[in-house]
Amino acid sequence: MIFDEIVLFTYIFALSVILIFGSHGFVMIFYHHKYRKNIPKPNESHEEAIVTIQLPMYNELYVAERLIDAICDMDYPKDKLEIQVLDDSTDETVELVDKIVKQKKAQGFDIQHICRPDRSGYKAGALKEGLKTAKGKYIAIFDADFIPKKDFLHSTLKYFTNEKIGLVQTRWEHLNEDFSILTKIQALALDGHFVIEQSVRNKAGFFIQFNGTGGVWKKECIEDAGNWHADTLTEDLDLSYRAQLKGWKFVYLRDFTTPAELPAEMNALKAQQFRWTKGAIETGKKLLPMVWKSKVSLRIKLQATFNLTNNLVFPFTLLAGILNVPLIFIKNAGPYWNFFNFMAVFVVAFISTFLFYLFAQKDVYTDWRKKIALFPLFMAGSMGFALNNTRAVIEGLMSRKSEFVRTPKFKVVKKGDQSSIPKNKYLTKTKIQPSTYIEMLLAVYCLIGVCAAIYFMEIAALPFQLMFFLGFATVSIMSIRQSFTKKQLAK
Repeated sequence: MIFDEIVLFTYIFALSVILIFGSHGFVMIFYHHKYRKNIPKPNESHEEAIVTIQLPMYNELYVAERLIDAICDMDYPKDKLEIQVLDDSTDETVELVDKIVKQKKAQGFDIQHICRPDRSGYKAGALKEGLKTAKGKYIAIFDADFIPKKDFLHSTLKYFTNEKIGLVQTRWEHLNEDFSILTKIQALALDGHFVIEQSVRNKAGFFIQFNGTGGVWKKECIEDAGNWHADTLTEDLDLSYRAQLKGWKFVYLRDFTTPAELPAEMNALKAQQFRWTKGAIETGKKLLPMVWKSKVSLRIKLQATFNLTNNLVFPFTLLAGILNVPLIFIKNAGPYWNFFNFMAVFVVAFISTFLFYLFAQKDVYTDWRKKIALFPLFMAGSMGFALNNTRAVIEGLMSRKSEFVRTPKFKVVKKGDQSSIPKNKYLTKTKIQPSTYIEMLLAVYCLIGVCAAIYFMEIAALPFQLMFFLGFATVSIMSIRQSFTKKQLAK
């Protein structure tokens, strides 16, 4: 009986946390409608100031040339364009980039190939090093997997309409969204952030973040905010908040996009999600005291707190998934029916999340019905990532430092590029990670919950049991398949 009560009340607590974070979708939708007409206005007669474009890269053999070519194709005067290739590579990328840079110099471009003796500070360290010699009034930054449009600079610079605007951020577009189910689900997830979250927060006057790429900074803003710091894995989020706490304003362009490549392989996606999750927790620990001591309004402080802590939902999602199974047996053996009737309120979090992503799709896509149909798979994937991201949360809370693990790029856009993935030289891990085995065990465990739900005719519990099972099974199987494929190629 005591065990039953502990499980029940722990489960209610976990669901309460999920409800708080999940219901925030209603808040975003409310602001989405309230501030729909708050569209940033450009200054069409903007100056053509000197712009420094920074291209941080680390072992980007497959996409380096594509990126540099796209930058040099930009519609902007050569005499006002400086290009810095911030190359921390340790492989043949260095020789490839050196060759490309020499070719571009011969064509009249002001382009430098900047290589550091070590990778200290990772991406933040490279950006800070380049800033020392940057000539530009504005600093545009692009990761290696991006392909900015030709009119990027003209389309963004015109939004620096006053001296206090420090950043203009564009929405990410997905080059390879239709490559696989994995990339389609990623696109759905990212659209929630880029179409609704970033846009709504900017229109409502809340803090937003630089997304690490696809944006233009005013150099003065970076320096005034304290420059790039390397003490978190999300240097972009960190600098964004420090700048806005100093009074700088940001502009988000929902309707101008910068195309980028989504991770096409599970372990690459897990590494990216781990970095983003852990980095956000690290940044929250670092900056939330500054936020609450600042003079910004209470509404901004509350939104900033939610933004910097929402990854805390992952440990409670994992806990709910684990407790789901014994709860089926407890419900059918104990006197707790009133509690279970009360817990139906937590479906509200699911509805809130669905509406959040529904509006994100409807706002920018004509084929939104086809895209939102993937929502159950997205939810299953989110549950399947609960263990991976819980590890990231715990490490972030414990201040355990780790390497900035880059996301391998594949230069895959269409389905015909599939064969190039196993041959990618950066997929070197052949050992299956211990967490993958745990994910597989969790899949088997949740399958027991599925069978129990069917046996006891718990129809309401069955969809969630199925999503947990499918999530853990898919994440673990795809992770193992990559490792197995690499082993076969190595023979």
